[in-house]
Amino acid sequence: MSSVGDLRRQAADLLIGSGMQTGNAQRSARLLVLAEAWGITSHGLMRLPYYLERMAAGGCRPDAELKQVSDEGAVVVYDGDTGLGHWQLWEAAVIAKKRCGHTGIAAVAVRNSSHCGALGAYVYPAVEAGMVSLVFSNGPAVMPPWGGHTPVLSTSPLAAGVPSRPHPLVLDLATSAVARGKIAARARSGEPLEEGWAFDADGRPTTDAQLALHGMLAPLGGAKGYGLALLVEMLTAGLVGPTAAADMPDMFTPAHHARPQGIGHLVVTMRPDFFDAEGADRFDQLARRIADAGGRLPGQQRTAPSELDDALVLDVAPTTLQELDGWADRLSHQD
Repeated sequence: MSSVGDLRRQAADLLIGSGMQTGNAQRSARLLVLAEAWGITSHGLMRLPYYLERMAAGGCRPDAELKQVSDEGAVVVYDGDTGLGHWQLWEAAVIAKKRCGHTGIAAVAVRNSSHCGALGAYVYPAVEAGMVSLVFSNGPAVMPPWGGHTPVLSTSPLAAGVPSRPHPLVLDLATSAVARGKIAARARSGEPLEEGWAFDADGRPTTDAQLALHGMLAPLGGAKGYGLALLVEMLTAGLVGPTAAADMPDMFTPAHHARPQGIGHLVVTMRPDFFDAEGADRFDQLARRIADAGGRLPGQQRTAPSELDDALVLDVAPTTLQELDGWADRLSHQD
């Protein structure tokens, strides 16, 4: 058992030791630990050793900077310089919130980036300012097109945030039947998968997580999930770039660690009052109706990034903590 504060410091120290600028490392560490606190361990500290391996091999630049490519007022595009996606997408979300305050709607893209973890975290800069946020990202191909047999699409995650009260709507989902990080977590623990989640490399259904990790995932909801995944790929690899899922290196494949992923992230933020002065009230009304009907608003049990208590104690997998300790020892011997 470890506190949020201790885990943040440990993760930040490892990233700084790998060459990241302190502020970027601390922001990335906060987002990694946030995923742990949310119970999305597949996108939390389990991923950190993979990031560190990629930094050591040259596939992810620890000293990367966000470089502005273009600025058209409501649309801003950055090049991520093959850096870690966490701090880069958070910065994009903050910039989108600021621009939206003047324009009513803003889109900020980060091209040539890397994996960014739990996508739902990035709606909060907008939501906490009373704005709506949509976030999209891509990754390596793990999903075949509907009716196909070759991976073409990633898990194609998307997130949305709406500032309803008393709890904001925070939607965060992969368009595959299950997030690939969950497959990786099952592979590490030796647990079998649920039927219908995945295929092996030859397209045969499998419950073996190791085979699935290097195979293919089923789309969420059949053809409809495939359609959503294709849309996300169009908005990321297509609109932002530079790398299509089918051409992207895989962080779970050691032979790919030295190759930049070239992931594309996109944030779209909207001010409700630019559309209708009563829009925010309707958000609240809909949230109340969900509660009155016995339902739960997606994300209502998640702690906002700004509210996560350093003293909160989390139960992190012992294997993950052992790997992080091993990395601390490895980096200390590089000094």
